[in-house]
Amino acid sequence: MGLGSGAKVTERLATYLGKLAQVVGHGCRAKALRDYCAGLLGTEGRRSVEPMAAVTEPAHVSAQHQKLLHFVANSPWSDERLLAEVREQVMPVMTQRGPIEAWIIDDTSFPKQGKHSVGVHHQYCGQLGKQANCQVAVTLSIANHHASLPIAYRLYLPREWADDAARRKKAHVPASIRFKTKPQIALEQLNAALKAGVAPGVVLMDVVLQKRSNVVKLCER
Repeated sequence: MGLGSGAKVTERLATYLGKLAQVVGHGCRAKALRDYCAGLLGTEGRRSVEPMAAVTEPAHVSAQHQKLLHFVANSPWSDERLLAEVREQVMPVMTQRGPIEAWIIDDTSFPKQGKHSVGVHHQYCGQLGKQANCQVAVTLSIANHHASLPIAYRLYLPREWADDAARRKKAHVPASIRFKTKPQIALEQLNAALKAGVAPGVVLMDVVLQKRSNVVKLCER
């Protein structure tokens, strides 16, 4: 695929993860980040933490399982900074084969069985094509004919969650997170990308996201 030898690919991946590790913080988090990414790449089927632990530390699965769970559940670093670093690393490689042509807004859903995951609610689930118990995230990706890259990602918090103080406290939802509609979240992501100097493209979006005229007006500025 033109990526070079296995040794070169390994070197490039190590460099890439090293840059991301600078964002997540101290050494323990940096190792957990590398292990988590290795688990995503090396695990077949459902990529839950337990099989990822077996792949990355086969001799200490239980301990590794706990470390990866802690890494996922206790993430004090900035999502925005991490995604910005991903963008800085990946976008120059993407654009070697062509300019950015599209900005893609989408709402990505994750079906859930329970009710305790942050933001889970009975709402439209695109993955199932109907109303269902799920989480929903609003995303912004940039794309050309050769690749696409998510550059913004935010979990949608339904009003039932946003207005429930006890539920928020139990799930450790930060006080700064307030209810916003999906179009409002998308507009914030577009505005942030414009301020960051991301190369503009045609804006594409799911029909489920409404107030499209506001999005278009923002992108024409």
